[in-house]
Amino acid sequence: MLTKSIIKPEDLPLSMTVEEVRQILRCSRPKMYQLVHTKGFPKIQISRALRIPRDAFLRWMNDAGN
Repeated sequence: MLTKSIIKPEDLPLSMTVEEVRQILRCSRPKMYQLVHTKGFPKIQISRALRIPRDAFLRWMNDAGN
């Protein structure tokens, strides 16, 4: 689980859970799941588990800001 302190992108795990990304984005659980199922959001589905690759997530964040 991530802490509330500021962390560097390279300190993030290579893949993150939806909950970890939710904490980074500081959004509600329903909003996060809505976002995860949005076209273009980077995710990997392993059986029923979703994982968000760090580098793809960071690229998505940079693209969303432009």
